[in-house]
Amino acid sequence: MPQIPEKVHELTVGQLSARSGAAVSALHFYESKGLISSRRTSGNQRRYHRDTLRRVAFIRASQRVGIPLATIREALDSLPEERTPNREDWAHLSEHWRAELDERIKQLGRLRDHLTDCIGCGCLSLETCVLSNPDDVFGERLTGSRLMVERRARP
Repeated sequence: MPQIPEKVHELTVGQLSARSGAAVSALHFYESKGLISSRRTSGNQRRYHRDTLRRVAFIRASQRVGIPLATIREALDSLPEERTPNREDWAHLSEHWRAELDERIKQLGRLRDHLTDCIGCGCLSLETCVLSNPDDVFGERLTGSRLMVERRARP
């Protein structure tokens, strides 16, 4: 991994990519979504502040645990003066995200446990299917085919 001298306060997109492990296209995408920012030189080249490395690490770690980019952006926007997240920020945000992740794990467990039944049945009935209609939330209103017709008929 290339080392960047301490006196260098700005990185090119190539240097940021090499140090962060994120592809240049990913960095451009993060920038287009407002997750990171750069300034432009007189030659129109991007220059990233050195602490963008930590921001990219925060984004990538959040993505690895399944946090959507929109949620990551909200988290970064909530930081004072758009500063780079620190250890306390990560602890606070990860505690907040834990409930969301626990719910997702629960849903994935339910999907895994009922997937074989669903493939074996093949009906995907909205009336009784535990995947399409968990906890029979539609059962109080209508059953399968009528519910599908109702959805299509809306303007």
